[in-house]
Amino acid sequence: MYRTHTCGELRIADVNKEVVLSGWVQKIRDLGSVIFIDLRDRYGITQLYFDNVLNPDIMDLARKLGREYVLRIKGTVRERESKNPNIPTGDIEVVVKELEILNESEVPPFTIEENTDGGEEILMKYRYLDLRRPNLQRALLLRYEMAKEIRNYLDSQRFVEIETPFLIKSTPEGARDFIVPSRLYRGSFYALPQSPQLFKQLLMVAGYDRYFQIVKCFRDEDFRADRQPEFTQIDCELSFVTQDDIINIFEGLAKHLFKKIKGIEFNEAFPRIPYSEAIEKYGTDKPDLRFDLVINDLTKQLQGYGFKVFDAAEYIGGIKVESKADTYSRKKIDQLTDFVKRPQVGAKGLAWIKYNADGSIKSSIDKFYTEEVLRNVLSDINAQPNDIVFIISGPKQQSLKALGELRLEIARSLGLIDENIYKPLWVVDFPMFEWDEEDQRYKAMHHPFTSPKEQDIDLLDTDPGKVRANAYDFVINGVEIGGGSIRIHKRDVQEKVFEALGLSKEEAQEKFGFLLEAFKYGAPPHGGIAFGFDRWVAIFNGSKSIKDVIAFPKNSAGRDLMLDAPSPVSPGQLEELGIEIKPDTE
Repeated sequence: MYRTHTCGELRIADVNKEVVLSGWVQKIRDLGSVIFIDLRDRYGITQLYFDNVLNPDIMDLARKLGREYVLRIKGTVRERESKNPNIPTGDIEVVVKELEILNESEVPPFTIEENTDGGEEILMKYRYLDLRRPNLQRALLLRYEMAKEIRNYLDSQRFVEIETPFLIKSTPEGARDFIVPSRLYRGSFYALPQSPQLFKQLLMVAGYDRYFQIVKCFRDEDFRADRQPEFTQIDCELSFVTQDDIINIFEGLAKHLFKKIKGIEFNEAFPRIPYSEAIEKYGTDKPDLRFDLVINDLTKQLQGYGFKVFDAAEYIGGIKVESKADTYSRKKIDQLTDFVKRPQVGAKGLAWIKYNADGSIKSSIDKFYTEEVLRNVLSDINAQPNDIVFIISGPKQQSLKALGELRLEIARSLGLIDENIYKPLWVVDFPMFEWDEEDQRYKAMHHPFTSPKEQDIDLLDTDPGKVRANAYDFVINGVEIGGGSIRIHKRDVQEKVFEALGLSKEEAQEKFGFLLEAFKYGAPPHGGIAFGFDRWVAIFNGSKSIKDVIAFPKNSAGRDLMLDAPSPVSPGQLEELGIEIKPDTE
């Protein structure tokens, strides 16, 4: 028998019990005549006690132990003299009678503790050791609990979990596919799915009216700090539903998870914000509502006074920061100006109006505007003494994006973001298409199977840029957790959308002919949603990166440092597949 109890299980009620424990050596404290060892497994830590009187036969063996040795011990539980209130087993210890070394260990390359001394590269190379740390164990157990509760909720809503293929046809619309060569069909390739989108729609055609899957998806994207080439989705599709039906069902899922996992109850409906309003007020389609700092359109108030920068601008927007004017020194304002000029933010500069606590006004643009004009601007946005307004101008979309980034930076710098609260919301009424300047054509904002609003279908022929989609995103604390849409279920509408995207009938038939064919056989009205499971777990875990909640993630460059992947394959394998690797050319 390796154990009668886990290392996190014993309590004061177990005193005088004879127990068997197995686990890893976390810490050794050799005091000469007495040795204390912390024994760890994924359930917790139990203190072991050795001394020359009670354990004379095994003291020498105990002194040979090192960190991360794997032990089996047998002993008697007793009450600790010096209790540790910081761990559940802190009232007891085990007086060891038998000690067996199940396996020795080399000294690990980093400390296996909550806060380790290892850098990211070494932690990912030895991920199996990193996963022994309590914080990562908690993250993966949280992931398991969330997956279990998701299945429980969806089962209660009559969903059926159905697996879809991983080897599919490449449909290059959106992110790049990972390509898998076929040995049996040389020169042909499978693709790994970016999502099960087409299959879940076909399952609706097949009559499985409520489908879900917690599924791996793959995207060959450029490297980003918090993206992974493989990730997990909660993928769902339903038939005979409206947008409201889907939002209500999956708002129910969110509330279920908040209650079961976080102990938080939401009694009110989550806000629903139109896409246009989210962009105009927050500069993003995934607004963080844990703080105010809304964007105000100041174009009319500030144009026409001879300040060329503003007069030539398509848009002028400002953010009012309440009761903080006295905290913004010239140095702090200069730091914010440098921030908005960063390429990833994209503003040309930053203007400001400071409403001092004594009622006076100071501004970076006061030589272009009278005090009366500046006071009218402050009055229009209900500014009070000791408020300050930061202003950005330029092309409208670019300026709103920069204001959205500025809003977040101000909130971070002033400590306005409470990490212990959650503000979920839905963003609805997205544009159907977005214009791609590089390719000079429209691209689907979500994907090409999203249904346009019924009243906008005629615009597909005349003005695709004005078509609104039956689409919706779910956002928590400024992070897009999921998104979905009502789908097109009629062949003629789907063909119109393909045409608006610049696909010829021949290209549409080649890439999506199987879907168009299926629509001829009684496709029901249907829609769905997919949630980023990794992101949702990270939010609940309080993690900044999804890598913290994935057992074996890739690094920010898309590499697996533990397996050293991707890596070359043998010439024989390439020959079998009919593939030749061309050398890089400068």
